Amino acid sequence: MSMDRRKFLKTVFHSGLVITVFPSGVFASGGSNSNLYAFIVDTEKCIGCGKCGSACRKENSVPKDCYRTWIERYRIMESGQVNVDSPHGGEHGFEPVNDSEKLDKAFFVPKLCNHCKDPNCVQVCPVGATYVSKEGFVLVDDKQCVACGYCIQACPYGARFFNTFTSVADKCTWCYHRVKKGFNTACVTLCPTGARKFGKIDDENGTVYKILKEKRLQILKPETGNNPMVFYIGLDKEVR
Repeated sequence: MSMDRRKFLKTVFHSGLVITVFPSGVFASGGSNSNLYAFIVDTEKCIGCGKCGSACRKENSVPKDCYRTWIERYRIMESGQVNVDSPHGGEHGFEPVNDSEKLDKAFFVPKLCNHCKDPNCVQVCPVGATYVSKEGFVLVDDKQCVACGYCIQACPYGARFFNTFTSVADKCTWCYHRVKKGFNTACVTLCPTGARKFGKIDDENGTVYKILKEKRLQILKPETGNNPMVFYIGLDKEVR
C-alpha cells in the first residue's frame, strides 16, 4: 500500500519505532537565516500585568493551558533562595505573596521563542517542518509537521508545545502574519509599559536598532550556542 512521506513518518513515530534524525538542511525549507529582526525585553519595566499573554492568546488562538509567551515572577530571598512562579503563564497577573522569610528583591521576566540564529529545533526536525524564513523567523509548517516532538525536546527555552487544536508543534512566531503586513507583534502592541520592543536590527530610526547599539543586553542560556535574537535589559543572574 502506498502512502505519502508525511503519513509514513506519522505511522513510524506513533508506533514507537526508532527513526534516524537527519542532519540540518536535508529537508530544509524556507529562506536563509538573515536575522533582520530582534526582540527586546526590559525586565526593569515589566509589571507582570499579563496583558501581553492575553493579547497573544487572542491573536493566535492559543489553546487553554498552552503559552506562546509567558511571564515568570522571581522572588529572591535574603537567604539567597530563589522562588519562581508563573500561575496561568502570568496571563492574569500575580497575587501578592506573604513570605515567612524576608524578601530581598522581586521582578518579572517575560519569555517567548528566541528565534535563534542557530536553532536546535531546526537541526533535529526530520522532515523540515521547522524552518527559518528569509527574514530569520523560526517557523513551523503545519502541513509538514509529523508531531514527533523532537523540536519540543530540543528547545532549551521551553518555548514549544503540542497544539491540541492543530495536532502539531507550536510556538511563538513573533506574529509573523502581522509583521508581513507591516504591523507590530500583538504582545508589543498591548504592553502598557513598553517592556517589549520589536523591530528591524538595521533600521537606524527604529527603537530596537538604538537599544542594540546603546544598551548593555543579555541573552538567556548563552552556553547552548543557539545565539538567540531575544535580548534582555536588566536580566538578573538568577534567571535561567
